[in-house]
Amino acid sequence: MIAQLILSALLSAILVYAWVQYRRVPAVAFLAVFATISGLYFVWVPSHATLLAELAGIGRGVDLFIYIWVVMSLLALLNVHLKIRAQTEVITALVRQLALANTRSRESAP
Repeated sequence: MIAQLILSALLSAILVYAWVQYRRVPAVAFLAVFATISGLYFVWVPSHATLLAELAGIGRGVDLFIYIWVVMSLLALLNVHLKIRAQTEVITALVRQLALANTRSRESAP
């Protein structure tokens, strides 16, 4: 019961945060709201998680959610990696332009 209350409080905080962020990133906020509501449901009715896991061919509901969590974490990590790589390419292009501009200004200076 204590674990359910703690998990519910944490999921509720995530739900509020996702709702606040809806204007900035609607798709991500919608998925976060859906995942949070699903999480709250399965926290309070864990037997349904076990049924869902058995339908998927996995023994326990907890195992199913651990597998889902690993996949979601890997997707988030890939997303962050791609964003950092894109930002690095933009910074490289800006630095090149700045270096060329500085070279041109030095050549034109007396």
